[in-house]
Amino acid sequence: MISNRLKDITSFIVMDVLEKAHEMERSGIKVIHLEVGEPDFDIPRCIKAAACKALDDGYTHYTHSMGMIELREAVCEYYLNTYNVSVEPDQIVIGSGTSPVMFCLFAVLLERGDQVIISDPHYACYPNFIRFMEAVPVTVPVYEEDGFQYRPEEIREKITGKTKGIFINSPSNPTGNLLSETRMKAIAEFAPHIISDEIYHGLVYEGREHSILEFTDNAFVFNGFSKLYAMTGMRLGYLIAPKPFIRPIQKIQQNFFISPNAMVQKAGITALREAGEDVAKMKQTYDKRRKFMIRRLKEIGFGITVEPTGAFYVFANAKHISDDSYKLSFDILEKAHVGVTPGIDFGKNGEGYLRFSYANSMENIAEGMDRLEKYLGG
Repeated sequence: MISNRLKDITSFIVMDVLEKAHEMERSGIKVIHLEVGEPDFDIPRCIKAAACKALDDGYTHYTHSMGMIELREAVCEYYLNTYNVSVEPDQIVIGSGTSPVMFCLFAVLLERGDQVIISDPHYACYPNFIRFMEAVPVTVPVYEEDGFQYRPEEIREKITGKTKGIFINSPSNPTGNLLSETRMKAIAEFAPHIISDEIYHGLVYEGREHSILEFTDNAFVFNGFSKLYAMTGMRLGYLIAPKPFIRPIQKIQQNFFISPNAMVQKAGITALREAGEDVAKMKQTYDKRRKFMIRRLKEIGFGITVEPTGAFYVFANAKHISDDSYKLSFDILEKAHVGVTPGIDFGKNGEGYLRFSYANSMENIAEGMDRLEKYLGG
C-alpha cells in the first residue's frame, strides 16, 4: 500500500500542463510555452567556465555537508552588500536546490499538527512540504486590488499556539508582486518564525526588494541560483537560519542528501562574485518582455489591477472567460497551442486567474499573445 503520508499531496499542475504540451510537440505541434517559470537564457559564460574548471580541477567528491566554506562566505558577502545584513557562514546550509533545504527546515521545525501560515494564492508546492511533515498549512487570502500583498491584520487573526511560522515570498510566484517595506516590517513583529522565500530576489524591475533579515533575526531565508543566474538544472540553493537550528538541519542534510554537488558549488561562488553584468542584461530583457506582456494581456481583455514588478510572471484575471481555470488552461493548450498555468494550482483564491511566464523570447511571447487573442475571438 502507498503511504498515508502521500494521500493529501497534490500534483504540480504546471508540470501536468508542460507534460501534455510535450506530448503535443512530439506529434509535430508547435506549442508556445508561457507556463513554466524557467529562464530561457543559458547560464553566464563565467559560471559555465567556473564549472568546467572545477571538473578539471577534480571537484567531483563530497564536500562539507553544509556546503563549501568559500560559498557560504560568498553568500554572506552578497547579503551584506545587497541588504546591509550581517550573516555568518555557520548560519548557512547549502543544498542541491532550494527545495532540499526547505525539506530539511520543515523536518526540523514541524511536529504533527503544527501550523504554518501561507498566502492564498501561493507557490503550489508550499502546502505539500508542510503536509508531508504532517503539519497544517493555514491560508490567508490575498487580493488582486492589494497587489496580492498580505494584510498583516489578517495574519494576526490566524496565529494560534500551534503556529510555527509565517511564510512570505516576495517577489512572489505566482503573482510577480512584491511585499511593501511597511507590510514586511509589520509581519516581522509577529512572534512565530518568519520563513522567507527570496528565490526571485534580484529580478525586480521597479522599486526594490527587501530581505526579511533587514527587519528581524527571527527568520529563515531560502534563496538560490536557479532564477537569477539561470542555473535551474545545476540545482544549487541555500538556507539561512538562526544558529540553534543549524546542527539539526545539518543532520537531516547528512542523512538524506549527504552534501551538495562540489563542482556546482564552485560555479555558485563565481555567480555571486562575477556574474553581475550578465544578470543586469537578463533583467533588462525580462523587463521589456514584462511590459510587452502586460500591455498585450490588457488589450486582449485580461484583468491586471496592480502590475507585477518582480520575478517573471503575470497573474491575470480571467474570471470573465471561465470560472474553471484548470479546464480553461487545457482548452487553451489544445486549441491555441499555448501553455499557461491555471490559477487553481496556487490555491483556492487563485481560481479564475491564469499565470503567464515571460521567461521566453519576445518572438514567442508575441506569437503566444496573438494565438490567445485569436482563441478568445473565436
